[in-house]
Amino acid sequence: MLDPGLMVIGREVKTDFGGFIDLLCIDSQGDLAVVELKRDMTPREITAQALDYGSWVLDLSNEDVRSIAEAYLGEGDFEEAFSRQFDAEVPETLNSNHSMLVVGSGIDASTERIIRYLSDTYGVDINAATFQYFREPDGSELVSRVFLVEPSALEQSSHRASKRRPNLTFEELAAMAESRDVVSLYEHAIAAFESLLLKGRTLSSVVFSGGFHGSRKVVFSLFPDESSAAEGLRYHLYKNRFAELAGLSEGALLELAPAHHDYWIYTRNGGPDEEGFQGFITSPEEIDRLAAALSANERSGS
Repeated sequence: MLDPGLMVIGREVKTDFGGFIDLLCIDSQGDLAVVELKRDMTPREITAQALDYGSWVLDLSNEDVRSIAEAYLGEGDFEEAFSRQFDAEVPETLNSNHSMLVVGSGIDASTERIIRYLSDTYGVDINAATFQYFREPDGSELVSRVFLVEPSALEQSSHRASKRRPNLTFEELAAMAESRDVVSLYEHAIAAFESLLLKGRTLSSVVFSGGFHGSRKVVFSLFPDESSAAEGLRYHLYKNRFAELAGLSEGALLELAPAHHDYWIYTRNGGPDEEGFQGFITSPEEIDRLAAALSANERSGS
C-alpha cells in the first residue's frame, strides 16, 4: 500500500546506535528505504529519528544488506524474493542510495516544515506519507494515501535520477574493449565463461555469476574501459566463490590465477565471501585455465 516499488527486507532492524528501524525496504535498483511508522500524528522528533537511522544505513555493505534480508526472509530466500517482486536479479551493488519515509495518520506542522526544508533546500531524500481510513455507509472500506512531497519532485531534487545511470549494454561494453585495444581478449573471455556462468551487465562491467546455496552471486567481472593494450584486460575475481564452484583449494586457485593479480576486497567491511584478486589478464591461456577448472568440476557433477 505504501509503494509497490518497495520490498520489505527487515522489521524492527536494530542499528548500532541502539534504535530499531520499523521497516527496512529495498527497491529494484538495490537502493534502501528507511520507513518509520507512527499510529497517530507524527511528532517532530520522528524526523531526527529517521535521519539517525539513515546515517546508519548509509554504511551498510552488500553483505550487511543480504544478512538483514535473509534474517527476515529466511536464509537463501533473498534472491528468490527479489526476483519474484521485481522480475530481475539482485543488482551487484546494493545500497548506492537510500531514502527515508515517515508514515503516520497525520503530519504536524513542525515535521512538515523540517521535511520540506531538507528535501527542497539540501536535496535530502526524505518524505512523509499519511494514511486515512474510511468506511462507507454500505460497509465498504477505503484507505487513502497522500505524500507530503510529490515523489517525482523529490527524486528530481535529491538528484537520485542523475546518480542512477542505466547499466551498460553488451554492445557498449564490447565497443569499450575495442577502443582500449583488448577486444580479442574480451571476446575470448566472454566465449569461455558465458556457457559456464550467468552473464550480466553493470554500470561499468560484464559480470559472471554462479549459484550458491539457493542464491546467485558474482564470481568474475571484466572492466573493458579500465583496460589497455599495454596492461591487459582488467578483471575482479571473487576467489572463495570461484574456488567453491571449481572445487579448488585456495592454493590451487592461486596457481591458476592470472600472473598479474593483487589482493582485493569488494567493500571495506566485507568478509571472506567478498575477498578476491584484481589485476589484468594478458593472454587467452590465462582465461582458458580458469574456464577449464570450472568446466572440469561441472563435468564431474560436483
